[in-house]
Amino acid sequence: AGRASRPGLGLIAMATTTLFTAAAGFEAACRVDALPEGHRARRLHGHSFLAKLRCALPEGWADFPGGEVAKLRAALEAAVAPLDYALLNEQLPVPTDENLARWLRERLGSLPGIDQIGLQSTLHSGADLDAAGDAHVWRRYAFQSAHQLPHVPPGHKCGRMHGHGFEVIVHANQSLGARDLAIDYDHLDALWAPIHPALDHACLNELPGLHNPTSEVLAAWLWARLKPQLPALSWITVYETGSCGANFDGQRYRIWKELTLDSAVRHARAPDGSALRRIHGHTYTLRLHLSAPLDEVLGWTVDFGDVKTLFAPIFDALDHRPLHQIPDLADCDAATLASWILAKGRDALPQLDRVDLYETRGCGAIVMRAGEGPALPI
Repeated sequence: AGRASRPGLGLIAMATTTLFTAAAGFEAACRVDALPEGHRARRLHGHSFLAKLRCALPEGWADFPGGEVAKLRAALEAAVAPLDYALLNEQLPVPTDENLARWLRERLGSLPGIDQIGLQSTLHSGADLDAAGDAHVWRRYAFQSAHQLPHVPPGHKCGRMHGHGFEVIVHANQSLGARDLAIDYDHLDALWAPIHPALDHACLNELPGLHNPTSEVLAAWLWARLKPQLPALSWITVYETGSCGANFDGQRYRIWKELTLDSAVRHARAPDGSALRRIHGHTYTLRLHLSAPLDEVLGWTVDFGDVKTLFAPIFDALDHRPLHQIPDLADCDAATLASWILAKGRDALPQLDRVDLYETRGCGAIVMRAGEGPALPI
């Protein structure tokens, strides 16, 4: 499934998969009567929901090359329209995030190549339904901590004692749960509750097992504490800052670095009369994903600072630039641009195996050489 690299980039061919992404918000009220008596969610309440969609679309699905994102967004907006400013219980009896994602999956059944449907009820919780039909529920937790990295080279800023507002996302395969509501948010909260006091307003280096508290080491430390109590645990995500972090699934480490680009574009393949043919622009959200073995001494896979430094020449070629004037960039749609960034970026960062590029919130393309890893909130 998926799509090979597009021709015409003027770059070395590389086997990749492209996923087109879209997001659409809606305002709705609900109550979850399946929860125990007295639970706050049994009362009528509301959320600003966000639905997310990823598809491996075939060539020719859109009206023109580069029109995939707009068409996919329109399809998702049409699917969620009955939910906007509605009582969700009138559409489905138990409107949990997982069940809403499954409801959307049925509504979007005619779309080709659906890879993932996500539903965020808040910025801190949601469920992602994968291609196999498993729902990965996630919950975000925050804590304020200090740390220093004892094995970095002399003069490295992370060798000094400093601090972060850390965030952790616990992802669990809800389909593996044995409870009435599988792995619900209350269950995750109960498992996190005894861990939080040890991390919050503390120096991480002082905790057993965290002598070298990199994001990767912290993710593995949390995995070791949660997995025995939560067999359905699928990923731990650690945000060291709002723009970088690490994922761990019990075996593999992945990191990401997020950047923003302010660029001008014009789509050469859009039809005459399309607004996309005019010079316009975006504030892009760009996520670089890297995978590498853990350095047992340094405690990281790749230094976040090195990622930023090595990628800087490519960033400078894109930021505050007219992208349609880049000679070897075939077009300025999200998928073609993400493919170009991945190919160029791997020259400087061989560990780079995935690029997410969003033109607007949740709408863009993902181009990758390996597995996806967990979905991050948008």
